[in-house]
Amino acid sequence: MRKFYVIGIGAGDPDQLTLQAVKAIRSVDAFLILEKGEEKADLTGLRRAMLEEHARPGHRLVEGRDPDRDRTPEAYAPTVDGWRSARSEIFERFLAEELDEDGTGAFLVWGDPSLYDSTLAILEEVAGRGRVAFEYEVVPGISSVSTLLARHRTNLNRVGRPVQITTGRLLAEGWPEDVDDVVVMLDARHAFTRYLDQDLHIYWGAYVGTPDEILVQGPLAEVAGRIEELRTEARARKGWIMDTYLLRRPLG
Repeated sequence: MRKFYVIGIGAGDPDQLTLQAVKAIRSVDAFLILEKGEEKADLTGLRRAMLEEHARPGHRLVEGRDPDRDRTPEAYAPTVDGWRSARSEIFERFLAEELDEDGTGAFLVWGDPSLYDSTLAILEEVAGRGRVAFEYEVVPGISSVSTLLARHRTNLNRVGRPVQITTGRLLAEGWPEDVDDVVVMLDARHAFTRYLDQDLHIYWGAYVGTPDEILVQGPLAEVAGRIEELRTEARARKGWIMDTYLLRRPLG
């Protein structure tokens, strides 16, 4: 039976690779690498550097082109579904054509595969078609959320209080009910600026765990403008940005 590993590799710092991830990498015959274009070449470069250090001699890298995706669609869910299906065809070809029946393959996932990543859903789509037989194992990784909070030296939760992880798109529609601590990911529209009149503290970070890391924290009304400027400048300079933040309001 073909074996496929989905390996979480952390938020970008090579030292965030877990021992479990290193052991999995050393057991793999072939790795699928999806190129995302010149703008994001440094992301692929970090993956390659990890493999060069930890993969066993004779491993193979199989390159594919990540399908393009509309980032501002009118119909969000159908657009994401179409992109996932296009990706699933690449994964299926890799499994069928690049692995022997008892071969091992892997895909390296930023952060943790369970948090805002599509790889597991894509593999389920491939398995559901039934064209190629395989089993897969998930290796957890250190998420960008964990790295962000470690860098800011703060907790995700407070005693007896829930936490919600959401997207900028949903935060723009309103603050979640009965929650005082909200982690926001995938916020391309600066949804936090809708809450400048509220008593909130923000812990923000971009490219956390990489040499380009940027961190800002403070009362939202005081630092929101600086975050917007830093985010805009960084995206223009690098061509892409990965950021997340925690919004916290006082208790009582």
